Amino acid sequence: MDFSSDTSAPTHSAVIEALAAVNTGRQASYGGDEYTSRVRGVLAAVLETDDFDFWLTASGTAANALALSCFCPPTGAILCHEEAHIQRDERGAPEFFTGGGKLSLLPGEAARIDEMALREALAGIDHGFVHETPAHLLSLTNLTECGAAYSVDTIAHYAALAHEAGLTVHLDGARLSNALASTGASAADMTWRAGVDVLCLGLTKTGAIGCEIVILFGEARAKSAELQARAKRSGHMPPKMRYLAAQALALLDDGLWLSLAADANQKAKQLANALCAPGDVTLAYPVDGNEVFAHLPAGRAEALSAKGAKFYPWPGGSHRFVCAWTTTDEDIDALITAMA
Repeated sequence: MDFSSDTSAPTHSAVIEALAAVNTGRQASYGGDEYTSRVRGVLAAVLETDDFDFWLTASGTAANALALSCFCPPTGAILCHEEAHIQRDERGAPEFFTGGGKLSLLPGEAARIDEMALREALAGIDHGFVHETPAHLLSLTNLTECGAAYSVDTIAHYAALAHEAGLTVHLDGARLSNALASTGASAADMTWRAGVDVLCLGLTKTGAIGCEIVILFGEARAKSAELQARAKRSGHMPPKMRYLAAQALALLDDGLWLSLAADANQKAKQLANALCAPGDVTLAYPVDGNEVFAHLPAGRAEALSAKGAKFYPWPGGSHRFVCAWTTTDEDIDALITAMA
């Protein structure tokens, strides 16, 4: 009954097999290997475009911080939700990598930025006012930190507002696969076609050991050399990058990343139904992916924990339950038994 996190799940066997397959012979270092080159072709098929550059990293924090640092100067700001991962869970990495860039926090239900708050923040940008910390980026997260999904239309609308104000649009896609599986949108429609300039595509939560991909679209490709330089300077230029590439190839090829995400999403719906069945549990946020946020009655969390269930309390008084690609019907049944 481990619903603590999708990062606590093991890696998929296809990833292990892919790692074994590349573990032979010599390959060029620092991304010059044939497997990293193959990633471009697979990404082009997934994203339905060749107009991009990419860089492989081992963690979402590294991907986000590197991506943001290429577009936000030390004197600038990044608009994001007040519960965004870059705000709550990355220990100041974006500020550190940008050399002092500020996170400007916006409200909104289910960790989705409120449109009026966004419009107000954009209207207040004044690069000529010396006392201002003007925003240079808008950072969105899909799924959000509360498990909710932005629709393609909303991303496109927010991106258009940001571009009109001269901002770059960043998408934290640590759980992008879950958002895609939930909404039925294509990766292209939810990213570059919607106006996203820089994407951090996450695979770690979907079945990789540790693989996140920074992707620069269109005009943002002008920052490709800077992205590599910052990766090198910060220690995120793996000498044997073929092992990161192997993970990406295993999950992205033939849509495995999406099928695994769909399985986790389905288990989350089953879990939500199981939690709510007694009638004394309410959901804090919509179940748009693989996470369930539930308001539990007094004593329920302690009782479930005592019976071996693993989950986390969440700000605002709810508890977070996360399903992974490995979550089974038996796990759900065990939780139902524990609740009884």
